[in-house]
Amino acid sequence: MRNLVIIFIVITLLTTSCSPPVTEGNVIISGTIDGLKKGTLYLQRVQDTVLINVDSVQIDGNSEFVMRSNVTEPEIHYLYLDKKDGTQYNDRIDFFAEPGEISIATTLTDFEKDIKITGGENEVKYQEYKKMLKRFNERNLRLIKEDFEATKQKDEEKLIENDQAYKNLTRQKYLYTINFAIFNRKLEVAPYVTLNEVFDANIKLLDTVAKSLSPKVRKSLYGKQLISYIKDRKTKEAIIIKQNDSIRNLPKE
Repeated sequence: MRNLVIIFIVITLLTTSCSPPVTEGNVIISGTIDGLKKGTLYLQRVQDTVLINVDSVQIDGNSEFVMRSNVTEPEIHYLYLDKKDGTQYNDRIDFFAEPGEISIATTLTDFEKDIKITGGENEVKYQEYKKMLKRFNERNLRLIKEDFEATKQKDEEKLIENDQAYKNLTRQKYLYTINFAIFNRKLEVAPYVTLNEVFDANIKLLDTVAKSLSPKVRKSLYGKQLISYIKDRKTKEAIIIKQNDSIRNLPKE
């Protein structure tokens, strides 16, 4: 399942706006991209529903870089490498930026997978979550491959078995995410991963996460987004229930 933020980014990439490079900021991102000789590195964030460039660096011979951003609270940023190779949607890293210094090291060969980030507390927990998410995704890919083979072999029993395995895997992922968010309720990463990865979970589970958040996190960008999303879903679900009740109560001819 593609998550909300990834879908959103793919759409907004078409209208990415540019901002002047930041010369001062309370977040300093430094690092190196092993093997990169030439290209442009962009630091990006979502602002007013649009993905904007916060800072940029031209790489020409020296693979080291330093960029800056200003944040009032921990917020997801993106490091985008434009290698001028026509791959518009690849070579992008997401991470939590918060006041202080962040170190990022990766390689040109595998920009997204070789990433090593040293940052604040939200980023530490975000990396922890993504490691587990990777395991879920790998198991999901194995099921897809098994499904493909079972379909070719017309193995109905295996297809039914895989369907149940997929449902169990999805349930495990959702429960892990909910528990992760509740356990890390004092960090902004909690509402972020909830809305990003399990937005279609049972509304009661989402409500449990929202109510568990610390006062500070509830007032944060992602805390407000999660609470607003839950409110909208409750409203829409209430309308659907009311409409269904009205249909059931229609007089029969």
